[in-house]
Amino acid sequence: MKLFAVFLTMKDQELSQTHRPAHLEFLQKQHKEGNVAAYGRLEDGAGGLVIYRTETYKQAEELVKKDPYVVEGARGYDIHEWNMISDNWS
Repeated sequence: MKLFAVFLTMKDQELSQTHRPAHLEFLQKQHKEGNVAAYGRLEDGAGGLVIYRTETYKQAEELVKKDPYVVEGARGYDIHEWNMISDNWS
């Protein structure tokens, strides 16, 4: 399994507020299914970050394109394969 860091860049603040509940529901479902490792908003208001866990870039992008934020035009996206290195930080 590979990890993909997806930056959901802010396009429309009002649309983001409107579709936030559906976006969070989508991410919670993907997390339960094992497709999302982590997610959260960026404190500077630029958007958010989602870490997808899929076999391929294409699979990650297919999921991203189903996110209500993307579907409704509230956010753009930028996908990067991510090689996570962890020292078991506490």
